[in-house]
Formats: sequence, structure tokens, C-alpha cells
Amino acid sequence: MRLLTTTIATLTTAIAALFWLAANADAETLVGVAAPLSGPSAILGKQVEAGAGLAAEANGIAFKAVDDACTAEGGAAAAREFVDAKANVVVGFLCTEAIEAALPILKDANIPVITVGVRTESLTDRRAKTGWPVYRLGPRGDDERNAVAAKLTQLWRDDLFAIVDDGTIYGREMAETFRAAAEQAALKPAFVDTFRPQLDNQIGLVGRLKKAGATKVFAGGDGDDIAIMGRDAAQLDAGITFAGGENLRTPQGDVPYTVGTLMIAPPEWSEVADPNVVQAFAAKNIVPDGYTLPAYAAVEVAKAALAGAESSGQPLADALTGHDFTTAIGTVRFDGKGDLSQNPFRVFRFDGTHFVPLEDK
Repeated sequence: MRLLTTTIATLTTAIAALFWLAANADAETLVGVAAPLSGPSAILGKQVEAGAGLAAEANGIAFKAVDDACTAEGGAAAAREFVDAKANVVVGFLCTEAIEAALPILKDANIPVITVGVRTESLTDRRAKTGWPVYRLGPRGDDERNAVAAKLTQLWRDDLFAIVDDGTIYGREMAETFRAAAEQAALKPAFVDTFRPQLDNQIGLVGRLKKAGATKVFAGGDGDDIAIMGRDAAQLDAGITFAGGENLRTPQGDVPYTVGTLMIAPPEWSEVADPNVVQAFAAKNIVPDGYTLPAYAAVEVAKAALAGAESSGQPLADALTGHDFTTAIGTVRFDGKGDLSQNPFRVFRFDGTHFVPLEDK
């Protein structure tokens, strides 16, 4: 609790300075920042506010941060504030309820939204019906399982692989998407099963996997279970490499991951971001984790799109679609629905200390 309080206090101090600087920025351009600045998600909201504020300072534009409270009521109220303030574009939003309540209001005012945290697939899938001017600078809800399916089908094409899951909706969807993709690629897993999660050992499961001849196994489940599988496979000299999804990024439990364990997840943005931007965060005593760098990038996209719209005379929504934007976290491009044109999930390998990109192993 003390660490959380200290983190919020540090962000609050840094943000206060950014607000002062924003008051001296170009008044003709205003970026709205919507985030949960109170309640249980406040620490995440402060990350959005800090990242967007630092980008606004660096790019000489003004920003207005509003607490959306992660609720429908808060989202609608925030949207009305942005309309009254004549914001050019809004970035942020971490909660589905808030953004879905805000979008009809912002749509009527022709104010596009760049969300950095809402993964709900229908947000962009319904674009033709709703007409919502929303752009997603982050993964969709189905990006993880689609990446698992595409990348492991290619990576394990010449291996005997197995697919297991823990019986949860998350685990089953991941496993089934991979299985279906493998089938389309004319590949058949050597073993498919559901395992019982949160056991002290998975000796029985590993024994069945070894008997089936599997040398690669995707497990749809928690990181702790996958760590235990890896440990037990090593004890049985099974020669099995395990892979999992983004859940492996959570702090390790009592059992460490086995060297070689694969994780399919987005990058740690601080590890791939522009070093100069990371240094700018450090100079403000802001830790560049969580949503700080995506929020920074969202403001960069907003500024570039506004400049593009002004020079071309096209609507801002058109300037945001189908164009490459150079940002602190790499090139960003939105497709016709407003999703990222490239799935951000990558394959990482555990090297005994942390996960590194597979190509860097």
C-alpha cells in the first residue's frame, strides 16, 4: 500500500507541473485526456494522464484531463466537458463502459477518440453501424489468441505439439483458436486435453504428454500452472517446451519459469521505446510503465493527424485512417475499422531471468 501511495504521489507531482506547462501551450490545439483518475483504477489513469501530459509538453500543445471514473456516467460527463472545451481530439479511456457512453456525444461533436486500453472487440467491429470515430492504440480482445494461433502454427509446423487448457473461458478460447488454425494448416496436435489448475504438481499431465511424444505444448492457463508444468517436465526429462499467453507476464510465484518457456504478448513498451523519450520520463521522475508510453504515443498520433488534416483539408477521421505515424513506441497505423493494422503480440523466450524477443535468444 505504501508503494502504491508513493507511486500515485510521484505521478501527481509530475502531472501538476505538466498542467502548468500546458497552460502556456498552443491554445489552438487541445487534446482531451480521459482516464479513471479516482477509484480502484486511479493508478492506471494517472499513467495515462502523465504520459499524455508529457507528450503534450514535448509537442507544444494543450491538454485537458478529465476523470471518467471507469463508469458510463463518468464517460458521458467527460465527453460533455471535452465538447464544451472544444477539444480537437480525445485520447485515453481504459474502460468499455466509459468510452461507449462518451462516443455518441463525441461523435456528434466530430471529436475522434484514440483509446489506449479498451480491448472490447465490438467497439470497432460495430463501426459501420455506430459511426463512432474511435481508434484503438492497443490490442483487440482477440489479438492474443489470434497471435498464439498464427505464430505457434508457423513455429511448430515441424514439431509434435500438444494443446491443453485449464477449462476457463480464457483458456478454452485460446486453445480452440490454436487448434482450429492448426487444422486449417493441415496440422494435428499429438495430444489435446483439459488440465486441473492450481495443483502442487502436474506430473500426471506431463506423463501423458511425454507418452504422446509431444515436444512442444501450448497451455491456455495461468503462469503459475505453466511454471509447474515446466518444472515437472524437467524432472521427468520429458524434453518439452511450454508456451503460454500474456498471463506469463504476471509476477512469478514460488516456481520459476523453465528456461526456454515461450510467451506470446505485446512488448514491454519501455524496452522498445525511443530512448530519448524514456529519458524525458526519467527527468520528470515518471516511471514509463503501464499506459504511460501508449498515452504519449496517442498524443503524438493526434498531433500528426491534426497537421495532416489541416494541410490536406480532409476530415480528421480520414487523416487518422490508413496512414503511418511515427511515435515513441514505433510506427502506428490504423485500418478502416480503427484497429491497429498489425497485431502487436510477439513471441518471447524466457532466458532464465526475463522474457526476451525470440529472435534475440
